[in-house]
Amino acid sequence: QVQLVESGGGLVQAGGSLRLSCAASGRTFSSVVMGWFRQAPGKEREFVAAISRMGGSTPYADSVKGRFTISRDNAKNTVYLQMNSLKPEDTAVYYCAAKDSILYITTTHYDYWGQGTQVTVSS
Repeated sequence: QVQLVESGGGLVQAGGSLRLSCAASGRTFSSVVMGWFRQAPGKEREFVAAISRMGGSTPYADSVKGRFTISRDNAKNTVYLQMNSLKPEDTAVYYCAAKDSILYITTTHYDYWGQGTQVTVSS
């Protein structure tokens, strides 16, 4: 089993940067795909970015490509999401997730989820 805890959310002005962290625990961490998702009020949860076990695959949603960067430090059991050039439409609760299969990593079909951290981008 994997437990995930997000941190690093907060309030930032448009154009600013924020770095989210996801601390993972569990024996299967190194063997799973990690992803970041977000959910705004009244909206469905959407895919943001994912990273494979060795970092060889890092798909991004079109809305964040070029602005966000996902990374993974398996030695620290931590996944990061560096968010630059933030826009008000990035405002959402951000969740990290873990998956035990390489298939369909850009969907919401993940096995474990964190509690979420709020990101608010002001105008």
